[in-house]
Amino acid sequence: MKKIIIIIILFIMVLTLNITKEKEEKEMRAIFVSYIELHEYINEDIVKSKKNIDKVIDNINELKFNTIILQVRDNCNAIYKSKLFTNTYNFDVLDYFIEKSRNKNIKVIAWINPYRVRTTSNIESISSNELIYKYINTDYLYVDNGIYLNPSKSEVEDLIVDGVVEVLDYDIDGVLFDDYFYPNSDIDTNDYEKYIKENDYISKDEYQLNTINRMIKRVHNVCKRKNVSFGVSPDGNIDNNYNIHRADVKRWMNEKDYIDYIMPQIYYGFYNSTKDYTNVVKEWESLLKNDIDLYLALAFYKVGIEDKYAREGKDEWILNNNIIMREVLLSRNLKNYKGFSLFRYDNIFDVNHYTNNSLEELNNLKKIIK
Repeated sequence: MKKIIIIIILFIMVLTLNITKEKEEKEMRAIFVSYIELHEYINEDIVKSKKNIDKVIDNINELKFNTIILQVRDNCNAIYKSKLFTNTYNFDVLDYFIEKSRNKNIKVIAWINPYRVRTTSNIESISSNELIYKYINTDYLYVDNGIYLNPSKSEVEDLIVDGVVEVLDYDIDGVLFDDYFYPNSDIDTNDYEKYIKENDYISKDEYQLNTINRMIKRVHNVCKRKNVSFGVSPDGNIDNNYNIHRADVKRWMNEKDYIDYIMPQIYYGFYNSTKDYTNVVKEWESLLKNDIDLYLALAFYKVGIEDKYAREGKDEWILNNNIIMREVLLSRNLKNYKGFSLFRYDNIFDVNHYTNNSLEELNNLKKIIK
């Protein structure tokens, strides 16, 4: 009897190890490459710019990561050939990234800020040759600590969807929207008031959730036609998605035709007394009722610095050098977990962005990357 029990235990252990190994082999290991890095490494010198891109891809490959989340549109501009948005550079950066990444078997996901026009409120920065120039001094634009498109305008929604269609002409492996949706709850007041005059009453919150839901559904639909996966990287705080961004993440994760994957920005440590990593991850996992893949965005940018909103846990990233490693190990036990992404490239590879803990944190992470 004891021999049978031992054999069963050994069988279960082997099975568990095989499942874990298979999960690790299929794990998406991504790095966010933002417009900040792109502006640093790309300039008028095309030859030098391409060498810099080659180095970015080589670094990611040497770290044994397999995916680049590339910010192709951040402020109503484009790093690809676009008829809708201002072309940022003097060559097709997206095309070059894809070509060189394919040589290393690295996937490229197109990361888009759907509504952000500028990070400053300088309206004069919008030139007359930009399509959005016609929106100046109208309620199509919201200006205050940045400039954003008004999500409730059907013409704006069409622009967002058409912009994704442009990107889908490239051989990308996915499309990702981040958490910049509603910048302000009053941006669409005129449209909302018109709506409730002509339709059954709904609250302003519901109206705005429906607005973003409609856009997300349309984007998913055009991605599906091209067999390209579509996902969103929302605020890690679920309440913020509803109270601030108007991102209906629970619906997206429970109903069909919205998203293929979700990548919450769980930028918390284990001792964050406001939101701790373990409980937040479990909360997101518990919301998944549909066949939606779960990827986790992790905060490498916090390594070695004070996490001022973590209250009692504000010094956690200073006192520890294995947080990212432990977060990945914990996440691998989740049923729907498919991988993770680190924010962002410079914090991992540029020594000018390093803190006292950066190398130790990176070396510890390497221990679990095969």
